[in-house]
Amino acid sequence: MAYRDIRIIGDPVLRTVCEPITEITPGIRALVDDLMETVNEPGRAGLAANQIGVSYRAFSWNIDGKRGYILNPEIVDLSTEEYQDGDEGCLSVPELWFPCERAWYAKAEGMDLDGNKVVIEGEEIWGRLIQHEVDHLDGHLYIDRLDRKNRKKALQEIRKFS
Repeated sequence: MAYRDIRIIGDPVLRTVCEPITEITPGIRALVDDLMETVNEPGRAGLAANQIGVSYRAFSWNIDGKRGYILNPEIVDLSTEEYQDGDEGCLSVPELWFPCERAWYAKAEGMDLDGNKVVIEGEEIWGRLIQHEVDHLDGHLYIDRLDRKNRKKALQEIRKFS
């Protein structure tokens, strides 16, 4: 198990579509250990594999005392009538928070290291987490979803620290 540094916007791995996990190898087990250790800090809700430099479809979470991980997550359900537009931030876009519209509810399915089905679902912060982390695995950052005005502000702020 190792704590891993977080990749910051500008690193090409964050814009890479992550590969599905086809075999549970010692490397994949080590990746999950690293995801679990690295997400286990105050203020961290979720962490996608590419945020620690690994282009596989996996993410971990740490919300309200509940910790876990999912391999090959796919969103299978989103609320289509209820949305949330609260502030969202990202470890890979440090110290910036902007209102980002997301579905109120999301559900993802994937697997664990033993090949068992994993289902993660929820409203509000859980819904946001699922959508945010799957976006990472698809090579997207939350700033891609901002309205035009806030995206412009975000990009101006990002230029200051890059």
